Amino acid sequence: MMNTSKSQFKINSGTVIKGKWHNKQYTILKELGYGANGTVFLADSKIGRVALKLSNNSVSITSEVNVLKSFAKVQGYSLGPSLIDVDDWVTNRGTISFYVMEYINGPDLLTFIHNKEDLWIDVLMIQLLKDLQNLHENNWVFGDLKPENLIITGPPTRIRCIDVGGTTIKGRAIKEFTEFFDRGYWGAGTRKAEPSYDLFAVAMIILNLYYPKRFNKKEGGIKQLHMMIRQKQELMRFEGILLNALTGKYLSAKEMRLDYLKLTSGESKKTSRSTITAGTNRSKARQANIQPAPSAQTRSKLVKKKKKAGWAESILIIILISICYILYIYGQLT
Repeated sequence: MMNTSKSQFKINSGTVIKGKWHNKQYTILKELGYGANGTVFLADSKIGRVALKLSNNSVSITSEVNVLKSFAKVQGYSLGPSLIDVDDWVTNRGTISFYVMEYINGPDLLTFIHNKEDLWIDVLMIQLLKDLQNLHENNWVFGDLKPENLIITGPPTRIRCIDVGGTTIKGRAIKEFTEFFDRGYWGAGTRKAEPSYDLFAVAMIILNLYYPKRFNKKEGGIKQLHMMIRQKQELMRFEGILLNALTGKYLSAKEMRLDYLKLTSGESKKTSRSTITAGTNRSKARQANIQPAPSAQTRSKLVKKKKKAGWAESILIIILISICYILYIYGQLT
């Protein structure tokens, strides 16, 4: 596990951090969390509450800032926080690099899902997969994807991430990971930054939602994970999708998302078999490369079909969210 058991910084509430270059001031309120590359604090500023990360590793700060800047260029992307400021803090013990980002407030994924209907899991995982697709298309892999880093905001209900420290450019080695969600730990693949690495983590997040205390690794690897799926009746509806993700059958988040949408719309009745076959067939078709180039007329039809599918997908998500809210309100009244 790539983390640290001790925070690098102990700063009292009320401490004022003033940037050396931009002269902006931030009043520390409390510590939010820490990792191998620094500590994040909740702070007050002229624009309201923000999250401020301090680190003794200026290279790490620069890397994370570059990630957040890249996120800002992705149209419609909202998984990670927005970047607000980057500066240095001069102290009597030396200069410390820091950056300031949007404070994403809300419960973490496990806390939010507790005692809620399974429909909420569907809504949030579909959102997460769409955001990951945007991220992957812009040459990044999230890396350290886990429930602790996923915060639920709203209304409207939205899944967001509070830590981009593990985000890595495609093709490179994953910078940070947490063992339970890491395919290398389970012997299911390398730690190379590629979309399938994140999709393995998504599958493990779904398992974690039904095993809140997680479980220890035994010698079984994928066999053990398959066994854990089959031990929970609630997980059986995801069996095909989960196995595709755990074994690297999906090459894109879009593929996994489409299968998930089919599942929630009731199109996939025999999930444990049909989804595995679908994912495998798509992979074989890509490898064989036997698809002829579409004609202009065919391309026009494909565009129209894609637009219709997009509308249908949006309507389905709206329906799912509406059902979740109705169930929530009913629960409050009874």
